Amino acid sequence: MFLAPETLEAAFAEARRCWPREACGIVLGRPGQPESSYFVAFENLQDRLHAADPASFPRDARTAYTMDALRLERTVDAAVAGGEKLIAILHSHPQHPSYFSQTDRAAACPFGFPTYPDTHQIVISVYDRVVHDLKAFSWDGADWQEEVVHGLPPLPGPPAGAAPLQEGV
Repeated sequence: MFLAPETLEAAFAEARRCWPREACGIVLGRPGQPESSYFVAFENLQDRLHAADPASFPRDARTAYTMDALRLERTVDAAVAGGEKLIAILHSHPQHPSYFSQTDRAAACPFGFPTYPDTHQIVISVYDRVVHDLKAFSWDGADWQEEVVHGLPPLPGPPAGAAPLQEGV
């Protein structure tokens, strides 16, 4: 997968802006024209959901994200009508490495199969407002597999001792 430098910088800027909360958004572009990709930021609704119903939404936006599903559908429909496609769904992990967590997998496959099986899932790792890593995952028909992302600038990687979020705690 290739992401245009402008797309990466826009996504990185949003991840830094939202820190210590998770950023979220999508990448759109023309099929077969990776340089046409661009990032669209979405509001992370998780804090509102958590405040309204902490029993149903035990995690806040520091460790989870929720996008407006109707806005997502309308944005993707408009892009497709204009000859574009949904390339990726993106979110950040503040103070944690870039990995596709069990929570991320469940959100991408709410009924056991991906809502958008041909769409990449991108996770950006951000520590203290500094982007440390980006990883992308794609559906192979059975599970999510990490894939190489071309066009990335040099990134420091996770700090020593960085650990994934302990889920279910």
